[in-house]
Amino acid sequence: MKQISCWSIVSLILSFLLAQISAPATAQPIGKIERKQIHSKSLEDNLIGASSTRTINVYLPPGYAASSKRYPVVYYFHNLLFNADRLFNETPLLTLIDRAIQSDRIDEFILVAADFSTPQLGSLYENSVVSGRWLDFISRELVPFIDQQYRTIDERDSRAAIGDFMGGRGALKLGMSYAAQFSVVYAMHPVATGIGTLPWADLDVNWNAIRTARNFTELAGKGRSQIFIGICQAFLPNASKPPFYCDFFFDVDGVTPKLNPANVQKAKGGFLLSETLYESADNLRSLKGLAFDWGRFDQTEAHVFSNQAFSRMLTDLDVKHEAEEYNGGPFDKTWLYDGRFYTRVIPFLQSHLRFTK
Repeated sequence: MKQISCWSIVSLILSFLLAQISAPATAQPIGKIERKQIHSKSLEDNLIGASSTRTINVYLPPGYAASSKRYPVVYYFHNLLFNADRLFNETPLLTLIDRAIQSDRIDEFILVAADFSTPQLGSLYENSVVSGRWLDFISRELVPFIDQQYRTIDERDSRAAIGDFMGGRGALKLGMSYAAQFSVVYAMHPVATGIGTLPWADLDVNWNAIRTARNFTELAGKGRSQIFIGICQAFLPNASKPPFYCDFFFDVDGVTPKLNPANVQKAKGGFLLSETLYESADNLRSLKGLAFDWGRFDQTEAHVFSNQAFSRMLTDLDVKHEAEEYNGGPFDKTWLYDGRFYTRVIPFLQSHLRFTK
């Protein structure tokens, strides 16, 4: 028998693979993207210059145009320093949804991603007279707008909130406070679930730089100063104190910053989800599905420890949930074709959302 060399075998394999790549693929239906705008009354009076006109990107599944049926809606909440356009254009989110629908991994649904960006870092998913009433925008304006514009199943059992990082905090906050509208929540590597490992008095915040800064941009590169300005604007608002229109948890009027314990507790009570978990337990118990995950190798170890503790607190409150720590960082496993969104979030939505009216 004539022997075939290793190189011949490799050549045959390469030829086969090239043929598969060049062969015309069977056309598969894909979803349609629509871009809408909404004027928000809830955001009109913010003091940081965030526009009250919001862009909304909407994914409509392949069968939407040709049918008269109604669909569940999944709301996606993006991270800081991001926006809805970048979510659709810079991640394979839509490709993964199309792929999941085509492979019968999930039934068809509508996905909505509004723009939560601001001239500063972006929304912390809170209500503030300074940085914007974002929770009011979501619950009173965004959800009703989508239900009016599209054939949705306008019931809580067919409405989900998902997000990543700060958007993960937003998804959890909606489950804690707006369970009458959302019944399914999945947060990918959420932040601000708890205190972490350090007291806030010892965090890397440059209070001297804050005292002399004339605007938000001047605080770039000053440790965690910008993020904690955002926290103070959200939870310690003070419209009479420009340029940031907030109090701080250090008093910065003198030469040496002095800790203000009352402001520390007030800011933590608003920002950290664990601080209001007990009073939100009934809402969380009413959810049809609650899950969150986090990457073990986040360089901010407080995010890892606080998520672990948050899961323990939920367990002690008898809140049914799924929680998973995985090998990876906050972002490197999210958008892979075998990553967290495709292998964890999609099946979770399929298991817990109601797809028929």
